[in-house]
Amino acid sequence: MTDETEAIRRQRLVEINLVPGSREALEAEHGRVWDTDQLVQDFEAIGFMAPLIVVRRRSDGVKGSLEFQHSPRFYFNWQPHNK
Repeated sequence: MTDETEAIRRQRLVEINLVPGSREALEAEHGRVWDTDQLVQDFEAIGFMAPLIVVRRRSDGVKGSLEFQHSPRFYFNWQPHNK
C-alpha cells in the first residue's frame, strides 16, 4: 500500500526540525502550543505519523490534528477535522 502523504510529511518533518522553534516562536507563528504533559491533559492521542498527530480534544470530543517538533517536543498548529 502506498502512502500518498509520505513525501509531503517527510519534507515538513525536515522543515520543522531543521531549526526547532522555541515555545515563544511557535506561539507567535501558530497560536497555542502544548508540551507533552499539556497535550495529555487536553487531548487523547489517536495516532501519529511524524510530524503529525491525530487527537481527540477532551473538552468537546472534536477530532483534529497537531504538528510536532522533536526537540524540544512541542505540539502546535491545531486543526480540527471536518466531519
